[in-house]
Amino acid sequence: MSALVEVREAARTYRQGARTVTALDRVSLRIEAGRMVAVVGRSGSGKTTLLNLIGGLDRPTSGTVLYRGQVVHRMSERQLTLWRRRELGFVFQAFALVPSLTAIENVELSLHLAGVPHRERRRRALQALAQVGLGKRGRQVSLELSGGEQQRVAIARAMAHKPRLIIADEPAGGLDFKTGRMILDMLRQAVDEEGIAILTATHDPVVQEYADETYALEDGRLLTA
Repeated sequence: MSALVEVREAARTYRQGARTVTALDRVSLRIEAGRMVAVVGRSGSGKTTLLNLIGGLDRPTSGTVLYRGQVVHRMSERQLTLWRRRELGFVFQAFALVPSLTAIENVELSLHLAGVPHRERRRRALQALAQVGLGKRGRQVSLELSGGEQQRVAIARAMAHKPRLIIADEPAGGLDFKTGRMILDMLRQAVDEEGIAILTATHDPVVQEYADETYALEDGRLLTA
């Protein structure tokens, strides 16, 4: 069975003056459709670098990143933009909502960028918000929502255009334990009910309870957790 995502011996190095810093060291990883994969590790271990390579936000120094058999880092910037809008959903620790827009408008904006017709956007935005338990809070300005509610809007935004893969960077970071569990429950539900693949990076070991596969990153090297 071919993987949705396959990372083959991917490395990422940076120059800091005369020094070469290795953020990722020959990492290999497969993500299948309908699976939740967690990468755990301390701050600075390379988690965000790995997510950025898979999401086409950065390019490997060596090695290969494939999405459904296509080499991600060989796409043009335009191809990458269209691919991310249609195939991927992103959930960030900092929510990345437009604070002056309502919850509905934030979700509709992502649908607009994904090319969803105008008449479909409101229906799908409301449906996505209902899935995360915010059907009655859609007209609330994002800035007025709690941290947990904002993260749920971010999940709704990530799921609304029906992506094949959601990339979640510290999705429960900064939230209290109960709210963090709620966010992880929702991501797990998206895998089980929607067949979405989820790649999440976190320093929180509780994520392992939700994941189908868990890996640990230490100094840029990937280990089985």
